Amino acid sequence: MAHPKIIVIGAGIVGASLADEITARGWTDVTVLDRGPLFATGGSTSHAPGLVFRTNPSKTMTEFARYTTEKFRALDHPDGWVFNPVGGLEVATTPQRWRDLHRKAGWAQSWGIEGRLLDPAACAALHPLLDPDRILGGFHTPADGLAKALRAAEAQARIAEARGARFRAHTEVIGIVAHGGHVVGVETTGGVIAADIVVCAAGFWGAAVAKQVGLVLPLLPMAHQYARTGPLAALTGRNTERDEAGLPILRHQDQDLYFREHVDRLGIGYYGHTPMPVDMSTLASDTAGAPMPSMLPFTDDDFAPAWQESTALLPALGDSKVEEGFNGIFSFTPDGFSIVGEHRDLAGFWVAEAVWVTHSAGVAKATAEWIVHGSPGIDMHECDLYRFEDVGRSDRFIRETSTQAFVEVYDIIHPHQFRTALRGLRTSPFHARQRDLGAYFFEAGGWERPAWFDANAGLAHRLREQGVPFPERDDWSGRFWSPISIAEAYWTRQRVAMYDMTPLTRYEVAGPGALALLQRLTTNNLDKSVGSVTYTLLLDENGGIRSDLTVARLGPERFQVGANGPLDFDWFTRRLDSAGQVTLRDITGGTCCIGVWGPRARDLVQPLCSDDLSHGAFKFFRALRTHLGALPVTMLRVSYVGELGWEIYTSAEYGGALWDLLWEAGREHEVIAAGRIAFNSLRIEKGYRGWGTDMTTEHTPEAAGLGFAVRMGKGDFVGKSALEAAGPPAKLLRSIVFDSPSAIVLGKEPVYVGGMCAGYVTSAGYSATVGRCIAYAWLPAAVGPGDTVEAEYLGARLSAIVHSEPVVDPEMSRIRR
Repeated sequence: MAHPKIIVIGAGIVGASLADEITARGWTDVTVLDRGPLFATGGSTSHAPGLVFRTNPSKTMTEFARYTTEKFRALDHPDGWVFNPVGGLEVATTPQRWRDLHRKAGWAQSWGIEGRLLDPAACAALHPLLDPDRILGGFHTPADGLAKALRAAEAQARIAEARGARFRAHTEVIGIVAHGGHVVGVETTGGVIAADIVVCAAGFWGAAVAKQVGLVLPLLPMAHQYARTGPLAALTGRNTERDEAGLPILRHQDQDLYFREHVDRLGIGYYGHTPMPVDMSTLASDTAGAPMPSMLPFTDDDFAPAWQESTALLPALGDSKVEEGFNGIFSFTPDGFSIVGEHRDLAGFWVAEAVWVTHSAGVAKATAEWIVHGSPGIDMHECDLYRFEDVGRSDRFIRETSTQAFVEVYDIIHPHQFRTALRGLRTSPFHARQRDLGAYFFEAGGWERPAWFDANAGLAHRLREQGVPFPERDDWSGRFWSPISIAEAYWTRQRVAMYDMTPLTRYEVAGPGALALLQRLTTNNLDKSVGSVTYTLLLDENGGIRSDLTVARLGPERFQVGANGPLDFDWFTRRLDSAGQVTLRDITGGTCCIGVWGPRARDLVQPLCSDDLSHGAFKFFRALRTHLGALPVTMLRVSYVGELGWEIYTSAEYGGALWDLLWEAGREHEVIAAGRIAFNSLRIEKGYRGWGTDMTTEHTPEAAGLGFAVRMGKGDFVGKSALEAAGPPAKLLRSIVFDSPSAIVLGKEPVYVGGMCAGYVTSAGYSATVGRCIAYAWLPAAVGPGDTVEAEYLGARLSAIVHSEPVVDPEMSRIRR
């Protein structure tokens, strides 16, 4: 498509940013439509307070915010500044928050954001309205600041217009026009406008627009309180009308509050009130008397606790009062991330939704790259439109989980803390047995996943008495964790354990074109004999890792693919041939899997099977369709924990019987059920990566240590040309082993080389085998095995050694018995 016609729905901050970013890449036939006036269109942009804090636990969201600040600082507007780098200051009034600010300071170091922890006096020096006796300290980020969202939108729009873009006000889109599975235009109140690409950036109206084309956007419009005080004596003379603010943006997250200056007044935002989901069907009537549709009437009673806490932190407010306020509407999602991507069933229809001003230009840049160049220049899996499981697109799920996200927006969230809303939606056939064994469940992808089993508490006690080390943990790292997991990992290496692998996503790819499709999409050679199992990668066009797969060839034209979730299904679906030569089915819910691993795995399973399961007859990375007892199963001789054993699959109807069969047969071998924490620590011992955590599209196979899964000589595949053109990676994923048995990291901590921050931890686990915590970290390529590094955990520097991989059993003898 040489010069496509592009329509952007919504002229708020996202739509204007998109017009600028798309036209900057040479596609200049862009029309931006909005139902309201320009540029105060009536959406969230029109009333956004404009706080831009870049530091986020997500590297991607941090990069979006970083780009947004850099771009906005370079923009000009005749009315004044677009971005005011007053800095940001977050304060702690509890020990828990003070510790959390240390963690946030670590994220800032990991992602390259300037920031420092301050004592109360230094905080008060930066923000004189603060009572230093009320706080324990603060975290200061000097380059954060305030964005004038309307000026930023207009400034970018003018740049885009100079390249040929058009902006049309008072033009409401009432329908999407499609033909032959492709968008061809939009229907507006003024007629049909032709288009090759349509991007929905309509903010909290976006879900309704997308619904017209059968697309569910998991977002919920929520009201959020914002108030302004009367004039404050303490602010008199500090600011002019033009500069407006000079004090850092202040966040008092212990009480769900933030503050910013408006010349001689203070703006106060509050998230502590009862969640207020917005009924879009009555929004027009509800805001009939309001300045704009995104501003609901202020509810004073909801704000009363906020005022009390504000005056306690900022005594200067005691002589003032709230003079005006409103309940402003913003979009919230179940996981707090934006929603970006192209409609799978309607080519050319894109969405860029649930985007706050903080991330607006960054999201627009990535979306423009995706549209124009075919892939974004940043990892987008956290924001991808198709990241949600089917259950995540139900009205109830969207409402309850997005509401929980609002409640938790300023909460201290542990990295192993899982949602509480709508639990128990997806359970394996073994769930009742696991509850009987005292399973503590984590949740991911809607699945209930045992983290550890209380039934193994006695084993942990026994091993402790035998001298197996069980290091104590601090309160933070000890949350959502149990020392039982150490016993489960240790026992897997010593005896045998059963792991519920049912939540592992599984697809069936079948048909005459199945092999050709898989060869074209993956990096390894899959043209092998029936019964082969192959570890391979999916790459994007830039050569970045978008997933890793385990592919079992179960027939000449039938493959079972172990994948990472809905994004893989989307990737495959978009690339199916139109001739019907391949069928793709998600078989996860109709099947189940138990991993039986450990030195006694064969002793347990062989008596149940008439086929020879010896190493010579059933080699590593092979598959076998057989029976255990009377139960039909497919066995894959693979091991993500690095021990002898198999993934044993059967259909869900046989699941309970399979568990009972293996459990009973395992009694004489002292089998245990083991959970995800033990599983994670064992896979890190063996140097096995986890996609989405250890590696993403921002990493090549060579950088991630997965070059062995790439066969450059097999023919063309997605990403091959990018790999051929790539130079040596600047950073490599390395295993590091900590010196102290008590040292623990959880992920995303900064790593220092020679006293300078040089990388960050991705994932980590305590190794019961070596008696130390092992972590993955991205480090400069020059840093190699034997080098000393330090990781910072909550302000403490922990020494570690870069280790060759795998750390445990480098000869792989335990797997190939």
